[in-house]
Amino acid sequence: MFPFGAVIADGGAIDVYSRFRVATSKRVVKQGSGCRLMLELSGYLGLFLAAFGAATLLPLQSEALLVGLLLSGVYPVWALLLVATLGNGLGALLNWWLGRSLARWRERPWFPVPAHRLAQAERFYRRTGHWSLLLSWVPVIGDPLTLIAGLLREPLWRFLALVILAKGGRYLVLGMLTLEWA
Repeated sequence: MFPFGAVIADGGAIDVYSRFRVATSKRVVKQGSGCRLMLELSGYLGLFLAAFGAATLLPLQSEALLVGLLLSGVYPVWALLLVATLGNGLGALLNWWLGRSLARWRERPWFPVPAHRLAQAERFYRRTGHWSLLLSWVPVIGDPLTLIAGLLREPLWRFLALVILAKGGRYLVLGMLTLEWA
């Protein structure tokens, strides 16, 4: 009777291909907690993936999604900030690991970064030290910084502490500005 829907107890049907419910009875069927949970989890997952991708060398951004989710009022602010920070931090950790892993290939002709650019980045990092990781949130320079930190064998504990502080601070300021707390 309902080939693309689910029959519910009072004779109504829910069309699974649409975001809206179709009720055939006079009683309005409310969205179940299972559907609500799935929607909330998909919001968190989308934010995590956007933040993770934005922290890698891919040209992505997560700020617009975070602002949209904050303004929706559906999610707790602390949870969104935590998910975004974790995703962005793990993306930076991937860059660190890639830098650490690619170090053995730096003399090869196919290495993606020319030797003079690599030397320039190393000089900057050595001059500013590990404190430069506090700039890991800055677009364009932050992602290569995390890669260089891995290439230069920055200790993992110090790398994570500085990067999580920087990226979490950025999301906190963005959240405060979005919700007009500042």
